[in-house]
Amino acid sequence: MQLRRSRTKMQNINNIFITHLHGDHCFGLLPLLSTLALLGRTADIHVWGPAGLQSVFQQQIDYFCAGMTYTVHLHEIGHTEPSLILDDRSLTVTALPLRHRIPCVGYLFREKPLLPHIRRDAIDAFGIPVSQINNIKAGMDWTTPEGDVIPNHLLTTPAEPPRSYAYLSDTLYAPELATHLHDIDLLYHEATFLSEHQHLAIQTYHSTALQAAMMARECNARQLLIGHFSSRYNDENLLLHEAQTIFPNTLLASEGQRITINYNL
Repeated sequence: MQLRRSRTKMQNINNIFITHLHGDHCFGLLPLLSTLALLGRTADIHVWGPAGLQSVFQQQIDYFCAGMTYTVHLHEIGHTEPSLILDDRSLTVTALPLRHRIPCVGYLFREKPLLPHIRRDAIDAFGIPVSQINNIKAGMDWTTPEGDVIPNHLLTTPAEPPRSYAYLSDTLYAPELATHLHDIDLLYHEATFLSEHQHLAIQTYHSTALQAAMMARECNARQLLIGHFSSRYNDENLLLHEAQTIFPNTLLASEGQRITINYNL
């Protein structure tokens, strides 16, 4: 229902990343998979999560989704060390160990560098054939029919820098992860409690807003998004203001919110 409200095309979803097997983070998975089958999906879908994913969901899929029009692949991943779990043409996904009451992982998404853009005026000026455009993007110079060599930097403009995003929920403050999150563009970090309730954060294996901001500062993030707030706070701006004392470029997460990760120009 929330995907429909946000006008997200469900058929474009090919990978689903589960952080841990507490109900508020995974109860919606089976209805989503069932809905995709009712919509006639045929492409495989991959679900990633920590130990227990297979035992919790495979039986439910077999029972409730028998005869589905597509295949669900359940991938259990380690939760004690960082691990590269997905590497395709456009990005990598790394699972990061979090510190929660049960096996829990965060996810780091990094785009791969793009090829430079070829200049349209250069194509026209030097009569470059379409068949050579990919070679020039890959770094090749161009030699004119007269034998003049046109260096690549005159034929192309730099590509946008690759973007990065990390999702860390639920966890105790884990500063050891900062080295894996260096220069992250957008960091989502849970901020369940205010610092005055840090004893509750420790008891429940959660973080404070101040600790989320400290993580953003330590990994030199460009922007911090905090969420997973305790219901004890009627005014979530209290959490925002606490985080901003350490990391000013902090936003509050809200249902249905869209955030554009701008290229780091």
